[in-house]
Amino acid sequence: MKTLRTPDGRFNDLPGFAFEPHYADLADGEGGSLRVHYLREGSPDAPLVLLLHGEPSWSFLYRKMIPVLTDAGLQIVAPDLVGFGRSDKPTERSDYTYARHVEWLRELLFVHLDLAAITLVGQDWGGLLGLRLVGEHPERFSRVVAANTSLPTGDVPPGEAFFNWQRFSQEVEIFPTGFIVNSGCVGDLAPEVQAAYDAPFPDETFKAGARAFPLLVPSSPNDPAHHDNVAAWVGLAAFDGPFLTAFSDGDPITGGAQRGLQERIAGAKGQPHTTIMGGGHFLQEDCGEELARVVAAFVAS
Repeated sequence: MKTLRTPDGRFNDLPGFAFEPHYADLADGEGGSLRVHYLREGSPDAPLVLLLHGEPSWSFLYRKMIPVLTDAGLQIVAPDLVGFGRSDKPTERSDYTYARHVEWLRELLFVHLDLAAITLVGQDWGGLLGLRLVGEHPERFSRVVAANTSLPTGDVPPGEAFFNWQRFSQEVEIFPTGFIVNSGCVGDLAPEVQAAYDAPFPDETFKAGARAFPLLVPSSPNDPAHHDNVAAWVGLAAFDGPFLTAFSDGDPITGGAQRGLQERIAGAKGQPHTTIMGGGHFLQEDCGEELARVVAAFVAS
């Protein structure tokens, strides 16, 4: 598998992101390896919170939340998915599949890091991958916070807003990462913050994963991930650890998906589900500190 690696200098002096990088080498599925980046902050003996980002962001998305969580006595792990952030970037869109992303994340979390008693915080693809792992490995997770995400099977069409995004992602000549994240926020991001979302991608050759992801979301029962996600839902629905939805009030992509999670997952019954007011799709940017306080209070309870 041919890959690209973003030069380290692209990550110098990013606003609010003075965290030490950590790396793991994972099998790429074709006999080679991929270097994957993750953050690990807080006491190694503290309760563990796993922060999973989505498309087309990276662990920078959680920079506002990490200090709030560690100050609350929690430990965090925040990976960059393959193709994003400081992680290696396979160059062909065909290298990216839902199944491969699940396996890469499974190897990082459970083989390399051997994480357990996890509190998952997943947004966007962080939920599509994280909730899949909860369904397949419920014994690894203590509790879940789902924020603007779901585990789609393709049985229910994702809606016109998603299909518009899907078309844009494939047709736009230059994939404008920072602009896309900014467009998914209620407030405008500072130019240096938008530039930080562009930092992992020096040019279009680095963006195969960012281009591929929108097409990997199951949107019909014929999708390659349909059967695996249906199977994962059996374990996810039976998950009886505390399960909280913390969706924003202003996300046209995932709005309403929280109801399905609340109704189908055993551990969601009787939880203090919350709506984060004033947040867009990337609520970690709009309301990061507030979401972090919700997470910290949920763990403490």
